[in-house]
Amino acid sequence: MLGGGGLLMAFPFVWQIIMSLSTNAEVQSVTPVFWPAELQWQNYAAVFTRLPFLEQLTTSVVITVIRTVAQILFCTLAGYAFARMRFRGRGILLALVLSILMVPSQVYLLSQYQIVQNLGLLNTLGGLVLPGLFSAFGTFLMRTAFLAMPTELEEAARLDGANPFQIFWKVMLPLAGPTISVLAITTVLWSWNELLWPLVVTTFSDRMPLSAGLATLIGDRTTDYPVVMAASLLAMAPVLIMFIVLQRRVIDGLASSGLK
Repeated sequence: MLGGGGLLMAFPFVWQIIMSLSTNAEVQSVTPVFWPAELQWQNYAAVFTRLPFLEQLTTSVVITVIRTVAQILFCTLAGYAFARMRFRGRGILLALVLSILMVPSQVYLLSQYQIVQNLGLLNTLGGLVLPGLFSAFGTFLMRTAFLAMPTELEEAARLDGANPFQIFWKVMLPLAGPTISVLAITTVLWSWNELLWPLVVTTFSDRMPLSAGLATLIGDRTTDYPVVMAASLLAMAPVLIMFIVLQRRVIDGLASSGLK
């Protein structure tokens, strides 16, 4: 049963590989062609001629790394402050942060665009990165993790003379490692796959990330689907390799956080 379920889940990925090695006529054939008459390896070479693939790959990697590091930094600090510190207006600020989760991101897309435009960051790496440096979801996730930790740890560290930042950095943050892993994984996946914002703020193909670059392969009248499939597989490869290498860490982090 598990083997059958695994094959069923892997079939779309296998079908994508078959399509990437087929001709466009075979892909669009009314009768499905389950194996191409001749393997079209040139479809992968065509990706590098149709797209500035290496430049877009570099842009995607840089954006993902910056956003992941920034979200780990800002969300852990904000989550710890909301969970453990007492200050005036904490409830109101927390409600404002959580209210962002209730609003679709498309609602404030125009406002974000106007801010980036006024800052002169259109078609720049800064304009792509800026909206993803902080997330309400990450703050809520880290707040939940810090709330679950026993207060005796803080009290013991405080008795040993640790200040609030030392308590956060040396005591609480190491214990939140599994949840931080979940935050990093979700941020990497979200940032790597983000499509709408890059299409809005970038118009030059060599400055787009891969997610937006793949969208430009879809033509108004005709589309070379094998090349699109090949480009999608190449774009998927870095994240897939990361998942294979960190598979145990990914599963442990998701299990400890209770996320699906």
